[in-house]
Amino acid sequence: MAKGDEQREEPPQERKPFLLRLSPDLMDELRRWSNQDLRSLNAHIEFLLRDAVSKRRRPKP
Repeated sequence: MAKGDEQREEPPQERKPFLLRLSPDLMDELRRWSNQDLRSLNAHIEFLLRDAVSKRRRPKP
C-alpha cells in the first residue's frame, strides 16, 4: 500500500440538537421513505436538508 492510500477517518462533526415539529402525516411519510433508504429518520431528514442546501447553492444557468 502506497503512502497516502490508507483511508483517513474524519473527526466526528459537532451536531446541535434541534426540535422540529412536523405534522403526523409528514412524519409518517418521511419515516416510510427513510425505511426504504435504510436510514434512520434523523439521518434521512439531515440528508434531505443537505441535498436541498446543495441544490440551492448551485449557480443558476
